[in-house]
Amino acid sequence: MKITGLALVPPPTAADCPKLTPELLASVLARYSRSNSGLAAILEKVDLANPDASIDRILKFVDYGHASIGGLTGGLAVALDGVSMWLAYKLFEIAQMADGQESSTRYIALSPSNLPAPEEIGIPADLAPRWAAVMAAAFAHYQREYARLDALSQAEPDRVRLPAEGVSPAVLGRMRKNYALDRARYLIPLATRTNVALVQSSRMWAATVKHLDSLPQPEARAAAALIREELLKQSPRLIRHSHAEASYREQAAQELATSLRLGLERLSTGPLADEVWLHIDRETPPWLAEEQPVAEALRHRANRYGYQGTATRRMRVSFAWNNMALAELRDLNRHRTGHRYTPLIQAGFYLPPEIDRSAHQALLDEQAALTRELMARGSPAYTYSLLLGAQTPFEHSTHADKFIYEAELRTGLGAHFRYAEHLSAALREFCQQVPAAREWIAEGRAEPEGT
Repeated sequence: MKITGLALVPPPTAADCPKLTPELLASVLARYSRSNSGLAAILEKVDLANPDASIDRILKFVDYGHASIGGLTGGLAVALDGVSMWLAYKLFEIAQMADGQESSTRYIALSPSNLPAPEEIGIPADLAPRWAAVMAAAFAHYQREYARLDALSQAEPDRVRLPAEGVSPAVLGRMRKNYALDRARYLIPLATRTNVALVQSSRMWAATVKHLDSLPQPEARAAAALIREELLKQSPRLIRHSHAEASYREQAAQELATSLRLGLERLSTGPLADEVWLHIDRETPPWLAEEQPVAEALRHRANRYGYQGTATRRMRVSFAWNNMALAELRDLNRHRTGHRYTPLIQAGFYLPPEIDRSAHQALLDEQAALTRELMARGSPAYTYSLLLGAQTPFEHSTHADKFIYEAELRTGLGAHFRYAEHLSAALREFCQQVPAAREWIAEGRAEPEGT
């Protein structure tokens, strides 16, 4: 057996030849799969000074579809600055195979100056002044609540769950500020601009851009055009298969119709009581029954990153909450495995116990009225009228090993208090159905908070 790394193969031409482009890498690996001569021999026939000709010659020979080749391009990184929180959420929902990051609400500008223009996001012209006024009021309410909670955390230090010792004054100060932000953030508009970066192959980028280009929101289509333009520089042949397509459009239209119907039926500014649903499927084919005890799948791990056994890796788990606030949805939506779904509606509005709801009720009533008007018009821009406290149903289907990892992470050291509440509830339901797992799952108390 011989291992050949592309980075280790001596270039067949001069030392100053350009490196393999993503498309040339993909085409070389495609040719490799239909050859018995080895990678070095294939590279000897590649003209690195004229990669386009080499790519065309190889792709013509192997006659592969663009998708199977696109997956070989390696990680192509794209960063989008100044997109709405809604679009960042949508990108993570669509690009389920991507690695990525989004700017935290702790580090972006939280003021009306950090909102997109109404016409950029499809707000009807006659509602634009009303939308701008509601968004400005939401930021004002957020700023007042943040200042109040920040002062409260200074006056009553015991409110903040802090490490017992060993933390610098600067870190303690930041944790106290995070206490205020993490509770006031429910008043922040979902339309607020943020930044997001994703890394994935050409194959997955093509599907992502095609999906974005098929959505009814103009911001999504504008992002699709910008991403396509950038990726054409890296992978021109493969990314051309990234334009809007009928099946994507039809599913987007049907999902929007469902969201509008449910949204109008359930729109509320009141708190929605916690409910959790969890379903486990442990069925296996009769000729390949699961033999490993659950305890054996879990007990050998030193921490949540340890490898689990077949008893949990083969166990299907679907779990859902009726009342996931968008503030939490933005993060829980990034757990990549399986499938996530939400109609993205406002079936209630969450505010933590430290906040007096009556002080913000007038804002919430006006915001809900605007959302209702946009939904009644069938406008996909209704999402931009939501605040991060809007509570929506959220479902995630995956396998038990991934669920256990998420539950341990989101209840563990430094986890947000509301993540911990949601995941603890799901974990209780899981352990009720799989009692043998209880002893071997490290549920945390999310302390200290906000590290």
